Amino acid sequence: MLNKRTTEVYALGQHISMSAHKARRVIDQIRGRSYEETLIILELMPYRAC
Repeated sequence: MLNKRTTEVYALGQHISMSAHKARRVIDQIRGRSYEETLIILELMPYRAC
C-alpha cells in the first residue's frame, strides 16, 4: 500500500474591504498551483487583491 501525504491549506479572511467577486478572480487563478508558480502569477497580475 502506498501512503500518499497531501497537504491541505485553509484560509479565512475577515474584515476585508473587497468584494468576494474581486478576490475570487485571483484565488481561482492560483488554486492548485505550486508555491513558486503562484508567486510569479501574483507578481504579474494587475489586480488589487494580489
